[in-house]
Amino acid sequence: MGSGTYSFPKERHLRKSIDFQRVRQGGKRRHTPSFIVVTLHRSNSLTRLGLTVSRKVGGAVQRNRVKRLVREFFRNHINRLPADIDISIVAKVGAADLSYVRVCEELMFLVEK
Repeated sequence: MGSGTYSFPKERHLRKSIDFQRVRQGGKRRHTPSFIVVTLHRSNSLTRLGLTVSRKVGGAVQRNRVKRLVREFFRNHINRLPADIDISIVAKVGAADLSYVRVCEELMFLVEK
């Protein structure tokens, strides 16, 4: 998955601490069984994604798997997500046991709005 339409370039990442703080403080919060999703609308910018997966979720292998699944959802649905939005997703403890299909079911509300 190189530079095609399903890539996840760095300009689509929330990377700085200040960006995460801005989303968490001013954004709209929504809970699913396995995730806390905070969205913040911005003007004239790309949709960006930030992930937080703490050690409570599991070891490094489990945490990385959760991040891969969420990034895959983001890549596959980027064209259907609203433009000009920052999304911060925090994984809850049960997230490590999810399949990709279940991740999609829990995060599909982002696409449907």
